[in-house]
Amino acid sequence: MRLTAIVGDLRKALAEEVRAGERAASRAVRAETDALKTELRGQVTGSFGGKARGIANAWRSMIFPRTGQSLRPAGLVFTKVPNVIDAFERGALIRAKGGGKFLAIPTGFNAARGRRGRGGKGMRVTPAQMVASGQAFLRPFKSGRGFVWCLPLRQGAATGRRRRTRLIAGGVAEVGTANRKGREAWARGLLEQGMVPMFLLLPQVKLAKRLDVRGASLRALRRLPRRFVAAWEAEAGRSG
Repeated sequence: MRLTAIVGDLRKALAEEVRAGERAASRAVRAETDALKTELRGQVTGSFGGKARGIANAWRSMIFPRTGQSLRPAGLVFTKVPNVIDAFERGALIRAKGGGKFLAIPTGFNAARGRRGRGGKGMRVTPAQMVASGQAFLRPFKSGRGFVWCLPLRQGAATGRRRRTRLIAGGVAEVGTANRKGREAWARGLLEQGMVPMFLLLPQVKLAKRLDVRGASLRALRRLPRRFVAAWEAEAGRSG
């Protein structure tokens, strides 16, 4: 226990101590809230890589009160994509909705701008368009757990300065071949098979638990008292 003698106006000294506590509490909560947000963003990029930066940055934070200092501040860390975070926090089992037998999972070939999925959002071909084309066909997995939903592939005219081959999936969508050396070989392989996989059909998907939101929150709560004490010491001008 530390005893401190107060010289001067007691009320003024106590008021200043309260103001120091308010500044310390607000400072500690703000710092720990930011630390928790940073940790949760790091969990996402660490588990899913740089391509998940949008999901990582969907973690946001707020401090209350919004202005001024308080002895009872609060920090809130939340995500703008709660369903995605919850699924990978729990390791959710996903099944088809509405009594459907299969989930239709788009492959890289069905991405908005070719196999790598760069550029605009959305799918190049929807399940409804697959059915409407009248050309879609199934190839079963060796395991028997599902199917690959394909469109027939044909070669179109060469285009561009490098004369890249245009590949047309079922007359519905063009499949890019990217650079000549790497993708021409890939394109030839697809032509030999005569098909392009647009969707994977699976009865259900079990997501791996890849996030630990609760654990990160508990660690932040355990750190907060130490951070608060250190901040109060600093605000009051005392050494540890």
